[in-house]
Amino acid sequence: MWRTRLHHGRKGERGSFSEDDYVAFLDQAHQRLQAPIVLIWDNLNTHVSHRMHALIAVRPWLTVIRLPAYAPDLNPAEGVWRWMKRGLTNTAAHGVDHLAELVKRRLRACQQQTDLLAGFLASTGMTLEPEPPR
Repeated sequence: MWRTRLHHGRKGERGSFSEDDYVAFLDQAHQRLQAPIVLIWDNLNTHVSHRMHALIAVRPWLTVIRLPAYAPDLNPAEGVWRWMKRGLTNTAAHGVDHLAELVKRRLRACQQQTDLLAGFLASTGMTLEPEPPR
């Protein structure tokens, strides 16, 4: 699942997701999946804010695992964005709306390729298997 946010650079327009945007997306994902969610997150300011901690705390179905600081090699999303950018090189977008449509089209294509998604996770060295008891 993914969501985009279009930023036109207008005065007062937020250029990134807020805590409320993230929580709305997670709530929607939880409703759609009807299952607990384990979220692996980097240390973006909105991910680690006091407000976000409070919003996470009231969602018992949500487990957040924080990546160490400055560890993009452990973040599977970095592979997604590298793949995304590679597919958009030498493309002349006709404005922000056109670029957003190209990004959405590329994300939909990625979503359909489970082997590609598994590769992004595998490149981090992480697996979906729980660690054996010690």
